[in-house]
Amino acid sequence: MSEKALHHYRLPTDVRPRHYDLTIRTDLEKERFAGFVKIDLDIVKATKVVTFNSANELELGLATLVLASSGEELTPAETRVDAAAQRISLVFDEDLPAGAKATLRIGFGAALTDSMTGYYKSTWEKGIYALTQFEPTDARRALPCWDEPLLKATFAVTLISRKGTVSLSNMPARPDTAVADAHTEALFEGVNVGCWHATSFETTPPMSTYLLAIANGDFVHLESSYISPLSGKVRPLRIYATSDVIHQAQYALDIKQKALPLYEKAFDIEYPLPKLDTLVANDFDAGAMENWGLITGRTTAYLVDPKNADIAAKKRIAGTQSHEVAHMWFGNITTMKWWDNLYLNEGTTKVIFGVTILIHPEWKVDADFINMHLTAALRLDAKLSSHPIEVEIPDAGQIGQIFDSLSYSKAASAVLRMLSKYVGEDKFLMGVSLYLKKHLYSNTVSRDLWEGIGESTGLDIPTMMNNWVSKMGFPVLTVTETASGINVRQDRFLEDGPARPEDNETIWSVPLGLVTSSAPGQGLVDNTALLVTREAEFKLDTNKPFKINADTNGVYRVLYTPTRLAAIANEAAKAESIFSLSDRIGLVHDAFALGKAGYLPLSAALNLVHELRAEKEFLVWDSMDLNLAGIIHTWWEDDKVTQHLNSFRRALCSPLIERLGLEYSGNDTADTTQLRTLAIAGAATAGDAATVQALLDRFSKYIAGNTSAIPVDLLSVAFCTAVKHTGAQAYDAVLQLFEAKTPSIKVAAIRGLTSATDPMLQARTFDMIQKSVRNQDLISFFRGFATNPMAINALREFFEANYDSINTRLETTFSMKYIVQSVYSSFAKEEDRAKAEAFFKNKDIGKYNQALAQALDGINAKAAFIKVREKVAAFQFGD
Repeated sequence: MSEKALHHYRLPTDVRPRHYDLTIRTDLEKERFAGFVKIDLDIVKATKVVTFNSANELELGLATLVLASSGEELTPAETRVDAAAQRISLVFDEDLPAGAKATLRIGFGAALTDSMTGYYKSTWEKGIYALTQFEPTDARRALPCWDEPLLKATFAVTLISRKGTVSLSNMPARPDTAVADAHTEALFEGVNVGCWHATSFETTPPMSTYLLAIANGDFVHLESSYISPLSGKVRPLRIYATSDVIHQAQYALDIKQKALPLYEKAFDIEYPLPKLDTLVANDFDAGAMENWGLITGRTTAYLVDPKNADIAAKKRIAGTQSHEVAHMWFGNITTMKWWDNLYLNEGTTKVIFGVTILIHPEWKVDADFINMHLTAALRLDAKLSSHPIEVEIPDAGQIGQIFDSLSYSKAASAVLRMLSKYVGEDKFLMGVSLYLKKHLYSNTVSRDLWEGIGESTGLDIPTMMNNWVSKMGFPVLTVTETASGINVRQDRFLEDGPARPEDNETIWSVPLGLVTSSAPGQGLVDNTALLVTREAEFKLDTNKPFKINADTNGVYRVLYTPTRLAAIANEAAKAESIFSLSDRIGLVHDAFALGKAGYLPLSAALNLVHELRAEKEFLVWDSMDLNLAGIIHTWWEDDKVTQHLNSFRRALCSPLIERLGLEYSGNDTADTTQLRTLAIAGAATAGDAATVQALLDRFSKYIAGNTSAIPVDLLSVAFCTAVKHTGAQAYDAVLQLFEAKTPSIKVAAIRGLTSATDPMLQARTFDMIQKSVRNQDLISFFRGFATNPMAINALREFFEANYDSINTRLETTFSMKYIVQSVYSSFAKEEDRAKAEAFFKNKDIGKYNQALAQALDGINAKAAFIKVREKVAAFQFGD
């Protein structure tokens, strides 16, 4: 990127912040905040201009600059406002000399809005409270600052609030009493007479502005602690929420307590702050946020009924809490220099799986990763509209678009997981530790991480990993059997078929992970084999079972001939197969992806599922059901095809129900509970009459007051089935449950409401979305409708008719890109793509143009699949 382009989008670095002394007064009754900040600056290069970030809605007072050497107070001769870039430039009459130190002083204020960004309000039954969400570029909505990750500084925060409320920030409160000075005297009004309270917090370590956090409200908390395995220090841990839901926060607190010492051991670096709090919010745009010392997040990310906890909720909470805690090292101690290296912050996920395995080994999270993360990443990266992991982002307005499956699941999880398996997990973690220790409290780029792992392994990691992060896409490996082994060729994989030459130029360094058989039921794994050219031969005995991509650790698809795939499926179906749980999951995902893209006949994928019908593991069934549901949804407009596929789905699920039964027991394993839920959901969705009736009977008892009639793991399935099959009566009952305090019930209610097939009921939900649904919940409603074949067209009509109001509600959040994807990704006709293009033709799509392009690519791929692939209705299966 040119220096000119950098200057246009990035702050000048001739003046850098060193320390913020920040005072903020929060008035929850008037729904406003006011503040004053003193920012200590280093003048790196002589300049007359001091430029910083401030959002347009932030009201600024008169700014002055005090030179440390003389104490002289300077007033700017001119103040320039760049509203588009959210920057203020103070122009002084004379140069500020290089090497000088100065302090910028400025007052500010704004309303507390429901924007879910900056310093904003959240509502609950007793009023409002306030909290911050600054990532990626919204600290500037709460205070004037240098709002870029590279420009780290320390923060000393004082919060002034009404008596009886609780104030929180990154660091612990200081025991001494905060004192006003001439600049903050007005902010302290009422403190001396006791109706307001001032809380000062200890100074933070150097950190980026997006990690600063404050909150004020009527919070209560649960408390615990952990003992550092490195120093023996005891650190307090708290989780805050409002009083109506705090009883559901214990599980999240327990996960945090267990995770922290495990991370200290993994990184060999002690958690550096004196405490770690979590605040649960009713209104929150993202799932959660890793503010240093004060993690924040939405209710579904942290709350679960302790007396009736479903496995899906516990998995979600454990994953979220572990992820945010890991950020205390990855991202907080060591931070990317700019958002093009976001994945360096999100690189925690590989370690997260190791931590979660230790906390909940029964969940088999390393294998579950394939269903949860790898598949999502490969699905997005198989589009021409994908982007590299390390993507150029000159414009801060574009940053929100890269918080996607590529930055999280592909980069932070899949690529690093693949690397760790190739070099060995112990050496990988050693390299990560070296990286963190070398760059404590500083900023990094990709090469810094690769050099750390290279130092621990002795390998040329930068060369190996360069194309994985700098180029978009991933390969499909075509396996051809030869007289002495196999020939493996790599080409870029695209969801709509083989890549054109101009889209197929990248050569990746691909760890092959060769699985071979040493004896019946005994497998050997060679993790050293590496494909670094377009194609190469590898020696092995093809008369024995073999497979590429051991444990599905690689970020690629593998294409075998139908004959070899059938042989692999036969081996995978054996009780004592050499192929692991993760191997079998990957085989299913590969077969369906290759079938949809035209590399394989889709019948090969469906026959693989048929071959694996005796599978005992939930996660393999989950991979089969996810893919089968996706195929059915592709043909949502073709009744004949969907009926045929639903018949196949019923044939798969019914034997599972017969084996596992419909009743849940406290003695069930996690696998049994999840597999039973999957089987019931699959059978009901496919229209199995007996299963549907059983769920309707349970629902009738539930709404009559017998809440034990529906196990919590079955709530979503039961609510959806009842609304779908009985209409208004069930809809009204589920609507009453939407305001439940328990997130699991609320999530199930949203799924139920969006399952309505009656256009009148759909219209009631659309009206509710416009009038009373929280902004944070919009995406859940849209996603629910997007999976309902009877609502897909209505959803598009509603969105397009109400685009302006929806866009206004979400203009400062990440959510709009997900809304756009939900509305358009289900379509599979070229005319639907044309309609979408026409609708967005004259709209400002700058904040979601990538999401729109990806949705349109998806329409193209599905249209091609339906048009030219073999007819599903013609498939035949054996017994």
